[in-house]
Amino acid sequence: MVSEATRKSMRSNKGTNTKPEQVVRKILRKLGFPGYRLHWKKAKGRPDIAYPGRKVAIFVNGCFWHDCPHCKPAHPKTNTEFWETKLRDNVERDRRAVEALEAEGWTVVTVWECELKKTRIEHTERYLYSVLEG
Repeated sequence: MVSEATRKSMRSNKGTNTKPEQVVRKILRKLGFPGYRLHWKKAKGRPDIAYPGRKVAIFVNGCFWHDCPHCKPAHPKTNTEFWETKLRDNVERDRRAVEALEAEGWTVVTVWECELKKTRIEHTERYLYSVLEG
């Protein structure tokens, strides 16, 4: 069971147009790739950014909420069973969305919040460019 304070906090978290999403969109425009669709309902898993003509889907994942395999964020120390289940379900939902899109011939890119930090952003920009120019 989750506390009322936790429930309220979770409800206040944005699901769309987050800061990391805005950073990725700025990068895409800078690289010369405007014309994307945001949270495109016609694509499985509703990617954060989609290029339907190119069949490229981009998910911009927050490290905590999607249990980043790179920076491995710490899990809360209280109510651990709830959080382990919640994060495991998020990861499983992400996996199903990627598999469904790939089965339909989409190229799927996941950009992690930690990949937008100063030390890694240039690599992320190069990777996005290589995928989209392809």
